[in-house]
Amino acid sequence: MLMFVMLFSGILVAQTVEENYRKPLKEVLNQVETRFAVKLNYDEKLVADRTVNYAQWRFKDDVEATLQAVLAPLDMVFYKSGEANYKIETFHYYQRSAADGQKHLNRLLSLYPTLQDWEKRRADLRQCILSTLGLFPLPPKVNSNPIYANKRVLDSYSAENVAIESLPGVFVSGSLYRPLKGKGPFPAVMLAQGHGEIQHYGESSQLLSATLARMGMVVFSYDMFAKGEESLQFAFDDHRTILAPTMQTLNSIRILDFLSTLPYIDSKRIGMTGASGGGTQTFLLAALDQRIAVSAPVVMVSSWYAGGCPCESGMPTHACGDWGTNNVEIAAMAAPHPQLVVSDGGDWTANVPEIEFPYLKKVYTLYGKSEMVENVHLINEKHDFGPSKRQAVYAFLARQFDLKISAFMTGDGKVDESKCTVEVKSAMLVFGENGERLPSRAIHGIETLNQILKQNK
Repeated sequence: MLMFVMLFSGILVAQTVEENYRKPLKEVLNQVETRFAVKLNYDEKLVADRTVNYAQWRFKDDVEATLQAVLAPLDMVFYKSGEANYKIETFHYYQRSAADGQKHLNRLLSLYPTLQDWEKRRADLRQCILSTLGLFPLPPKVNSNPIYANKRVLDSYSAENVAIESLPGVFVSGSLYRPLKGKGPFPAVMLAQGHGEIQHYGESSQLLSATLARMGMVVFSYDMFAKGEESLQFAFDDHRTILAPTMQTLNSIRILDFLSTLPYIDSKRIGMTGASGGGTQTFLLAALDQRIAVSAPVVMVSSWYAGGCPCESGMPTHACGDWGTNNVEIAAMAAPHPQLVVSDGGDWTANVPEIEFPYLKKVYTLYGKSEMVENVHLINEKHDFGPSKRQAVYAFLARQFDLKISAFMTGDGKVDESKCTVEVKSAMLVFGENGERLPSRAIHGIETLNQILKQNK
């Protein structure tokens, strides 16, 4: 009898501690909704088979404190998505709530009440970001000439395929567009690509590049790391490694070096634009290299989203500086150079007019140049570099480079893209459809690239 009592007591204690206070997450969330009269939105798969230990002790006096206590141990987060509405998701290191983004910007602003404070902060961030990327100091320039292929003469502009050797045996490819009318030296624009598989061969990139060239700008439109013709050297999965932001930044710097040496380009008037991941590359290079005189990052300047691909957020650059940094502060590092931030209502730039743009204005105000930063917000549009976004960039670059945009406008007040030729991909390749013209010194694979980067320290 004594042994039975002891055994039963042991089981009861075990159930009380390990089981009786544990409840299914779904049940706990239902209780949260009932107790606080809120609606919780989540994927059912996210909560299936998940449990909450000591569930009843996690309820607090308000809903957000309760959600924090329930979800944090499960590596889950919540965002307020409306009045009495919350969205629950898995924690992602590259994402926070819009409210937290606002708080972070306010914290950062408190660090630099004066221009002197800001410029010290900016200098520290530049060195930290370059060091984090493994680019401080920069690898030596490769002593090789650009590779040109298949020059085409089109309507008031030419297009030519070009590859630049950014590291020994590593080639980044793109298309160089030049105006056929007017006298140089011309302003130039770097067009960085986002994550789309079509890369600079896509219609939007071709229309943007050709139109800018017809307006009087030289344009170099180039691909992301391990995409486009770089896929001849690196696997698709290499794009999603922490080496990607390093290589994309280095590629951009070497393309800027290349453009700065061309006799028909005004090296003091070089700008940059790009959407999504190309927007990240745009504000990052503008922050790190003062030779970028004008920047127009499109649909990527967000205080609460850093880009879900390791090619953007895979290196801990956002840990730089006291209290860390974010994409908006990095974009502000271009000040006081002119900058256009294009945003829309259908992605993580939806809050730019209320959160990110006022912060940027305050940084530019430290220079007395608040008018140098602009925002075009397209509330009914989504994440792309579509016609309305291109029109905003045309107007901004034409104004900054003092070009007569009216000569290229149609009766509806928009820049005419109809005279641009959208070419097939095969016409835009440097190395041939099967890579048959890829130089024999070209390297292959991420392991070899790692070795080269180490050797060039």
